[in-house]
Amino acid sequence: MIFPFKSKRNMENCECWQYLVRHWPVSSQPLALLGIFVLLWTIADIYLPEYAKASSVIMRIVLLFVGAQITGILVTFLRLPDMLGMLFFGVVYTNVGLADFSGYQKFEAILRECALINIMLLAGLGLDGNAFKKLWFMILRLTLVPTIAEVTVISVMARLLLDMPWLWGILLGLVITAVSPNVVITVMLKLREERLGLNNGIHTLIYAMTACNDVVSIFLFSVIVAVIFSTGTLTEQVLLGPIGICIGLVFGYLFGMMLQYLPSKKARYVYGLRFVLTVLGGCISVMGSKAIGYPSAGALGCVTVAFIANIGWKQDQRKMTPEQLQENENCNVVKRLDLLWKFLKPVSFALIGKEIKFSVLDGRVVGYGLLVVLLGSLFRLAFAYISTYGGNLSWKERAYITISGFPKATVQAALGPIALDLARSLNSDQENLSLASQVLIISVIAIIFTAPLGAILMLRLAPIWLKRGEDDSFDSDGINGSNNDRGVGGESALTADDIYTSKFGIGNRRFTNSSNQLGDDAAIGANTIPKTMVAAADESANVKVSEKTDHHSV
Repeated sequence: MIFPFKSKRNMENCECWQYLVRHWPVSSQPLALLGIFVLLWTIADIYLPEYAKASSVIMRIVLLFVGAQITGILVTFLRLPDMLGMLFFGVVYTNVGLADFSGYQKFEAILRECALINIMLLAGLGLDGNAFKKLWFMILRLTLVPTIAEVTVISVMARLLLDMPWLWGILLGLVITAVSPNVVITVMLKLREERLGLNNGIHTLIYAMTACNDVVSIFLFSVIVAVIFSTGTLTEQVLLGPIGICIGLVFGYLFGMMLQYLPSKKARYVYGLRFVLTVLGGCISVMGSKAIGYPSAGALGCVTVAFIANIGWKQDQRKMTPEQLQENENCNVVKRLDLLWKFLKPVSFALIGKEIKFSVLDGRVVGYGLLVVLLGSLFRLAFAYISTYGGNLSWKERAYITISGFPKATVQAALGPIALDLARSLNSDQENLSLASQVLIISVIAIIFTAPLGAILMLRLAPIWLKRGEDDSFDSDGINGSNNDRGVGGESALTADDIYTSKFGIGNRRFTNSSNQLGDDAAIGANTIPKTMVAAADESANVKVSEKTDHHSV
């Protein structure tokens, strides 16, 4: 093999090469996605050459997503979230005149809906019933109090500074207040690898808070959007929310119960079939609710489907053998939804960046929008810190839980353009189009301002504010947690060691991964050593020690 270096040693000393090797399990994933694109484009060029040309609209849409993926990879070398690179590429793409997708606006809206469905399903799977039972009061406080405070401040400031109607101000507040599961879960996985914050159940609390916050924000957003664009009477608008709640809960419960038994847990392709049915159930919930005139039911139904189905799936896990548990950890619905998000993530962020055009950008909206986001975030942090009182946490741990609600990115990218899409599809007046554009612009400002800053604060302050722990158990006088933590962003928050420790009492210290190993994914993947072999080795060692002791006693 010929290397572009004078010697192999020079290549090994190259900082970029060392970084690539260290993080290969992580960086290989987007590179694999690029490889998939190249292969698909080759096939399209052979059989459909008219669509594979760079001048075609379809190809320009595809190149937007591929360029966003590449830019996201490059941005990670600067220690910044990849979503910022995707967003930046979308902004550049539209301002150089390549984002004219005339005739494909409905296709864009469908892609945005798919990204939102993915987020809501992951949020539903991230809700842990056992953790909620033990932490319900603090989770309720951390979900409602900061959300109400932030939405109130943003709606008031939007009314005073931007002259927004109250409903539009509340809509903007609900978009901004949602916490980014992608940023939070990525950071928390790294903290779990470092064993930080495990002893007081901080991980459980942050996961539950993030999931509940997103569920509340998305549901209320769908209700307000339905009211704003409704053309019915006042009575119909008032009943829109309660009827939507009933429809969403009933559909979600029935479809979720069906997923507990269909397909059978003994079926050969159980995980693949569960994934397909779950995604289709989410699509029917969101798209079907719009078809019947109650769009507020879609978000709640989507979350309920995943939550109810996951209750039965967790009960099945308790009866699994170690080998079945390992297979479930690698192939479950959460893992497959996370893989789907790898494709939808550049779609979501590139499409929201595409809407930012410098030629029509209003400096007043940008300046006041930044002020609105800043004041809303400050009030959220203050009320979130107050909401953490009542447990056995130190002030540093309470402060860390508080800043975990600061990053905004994933949900904003999905919700930000929805009002604008609706306004365009319904041929609304210029006022509604202008208000919807302002919501989108301020959503982008929130992503740029809070996502990198929130990730940096969480990573830098964790070693200072959090204690190192051996497990995720707490005393009964403080905050009680659960070993069933599940990441909202799609990644499993429990490693294989955690599962086997909680189920079979096998210690996990021998498998502890340090931050010097091959990235987060490698750290998770390193725990695939069969636990039966470990248990057998431990038993064999105990037998030898026992025999030696008996020999000496004789």
